[in-house]
Amino acid sequence: MEAKRDMMKKVPVREQDPKVRATNFKEVCLGYNMEEAVAESERCLNCKNAKCIAGCPVSINIPAFIQEVKAGNIEEAAKVIALSSALPAVCGRVCPQESQCEGQCVRGIKGEAVSIGKLERFVADWSREHGFVPAAPEKTNGKKVAVIGSGPAGLTCAGDLAKLGYEVTIFEALHEPGGVLTYGIPEFRLPKSGVVQPEIENVRKLGVKIETNVVIGKSIKIDELMDEEGFQAVFIGSGAGLPKFMGIPGENANGVFSANEYLTRNNLMKAFRDDYDTPIMESKKVVVVGGGNVAMDAARTALRLGAEVHIVYRRSEKELPARVEEVHHAKEEGIYFDLLTNPVEILEDENGWVKGIVCRRMELGEPDESGRRRPVEVVGSDFTIDADTVIMALGTSPNPLISNTTKGLEINRWRCIVADESNGKTTKEGVYAGGDAVTGAATVILAMEAGRAGARGIDEYLSAK
Repeated sequence: MEAKRDMMKKVPVREQDPKVRATNFKEVCLGYNMEEAVAESERCLNCKNAKCIAGCPVSINIPAFIQEVKAGNIEEAAKVIALSSALPAVCGRVCPQESQCEGQCVRGIKGEAVSIGKLERFVADWSREHGFVPAAPEKTNGKKVAVIGSGPAGLTCAGDLAKLGYEVTIFEALHEPGGVLTYGIPEFRLPKSGVVQPEIENVRKLGVKIETNVVIGKSIKIDELMDEEGFQAVFIGSGAGLPKFMGIPGENANGVFSANEYLTRNNLMKAFRDDYDTPIMESKKVVVVGGGNVAMDAARTALRLGAEVHIVYRRSEKELPARVEEVHHAKEEGIYFDLLTNPVEILEDENGWVKGIVCRRMELGEPDESGRRRPVEVVGSDFTIDADTVIMALGTSPNPLISNTTKGLEINRWRCIVADESNGKTTKEGVYAGGDAVTGAATVILAMEAGRAGARGIDEYLSAK
């Protein structure tokens, strides 16, 4: 007789073994199969007043799609998700579900929340394998909209506008679309050819054109798009690609990278593959400075390229901004965490290459404006970590190129574009913006939420014309 299942516990998800995956770039999490997905969907209480929907930035009708999974109607589940999200296979993998939909799940009060993210991923992967594509509109309304950037904000905005009948062209600065999904998040979290590219193709199938190698502000300016190319509205989803540094001595040494450059070389330019000529530092000992998801990505990439890796972060584990799952995976793979530690100087050898990093112990004082306890230096606690590579993962800010070349576009003191959160409206008529270009570096799903808001704003604006 089958043992009674504990409905308070989620169906565990299969993962690659840590010792094996630390040496390859294949996906870590293997996701659910049909049987596991149906079993997990049975845990959903199908709440009338579903808190999970309120916790989802793009408001997916979560109970509705899970009920379809439970009944085995995966195509119907995919249709429910497609009403709200253009990138389900991406979101199922990289959204911080624990603080959003799953964080609101009623099951989670007394037991474990329903694995909403893993179910979304299952539906999206099933759709791709079975050739299900959301329906494109029968005809367009003849109104042209330009979208700048093909990351999660741009793709979402373009997909929503195309469904409403607009003729949308995305302009992408790099040679491949996808933005941070392509250049930032590593292959082992988000496979490019297996997941990202098919999702971008689905946006194309809605009628969206994507032009690559177009740098707005250099190749063509926003005013030219509107005045000469006939675009009636523009959405800026150009992200935040400008790295931040600490300003400590030795930061200009050879072997110091921004996480942005390091990850772009590896992900977009395929440095991890032997059949590509893209150079990347062959490091023996790497120190990654920072504690967010990007720091985890950089550290786990360096490990797979053969290095011993230390993450240096000035607060304690409780304050790490990275997802719990990412920290857990990094530890399993053998990455060292030097917490309550802050770099003060990078040491160079006689040829100007990194040879170590001087760090200072910290202790937590009173909370600061972010609500987190502020780190305070411990006097006389300096010590050195030997290293040949230092990767700075301290966040990014928007590139000023667009704001510098567009008259009437207001930015704030962090160089972020000023835009209305509810509809993406900027200070320049017909121009809307959202995602990291507005907020500074944030998550994929918040960029998608902003893309949806921008599409609503543009639709309202052009419908009134």
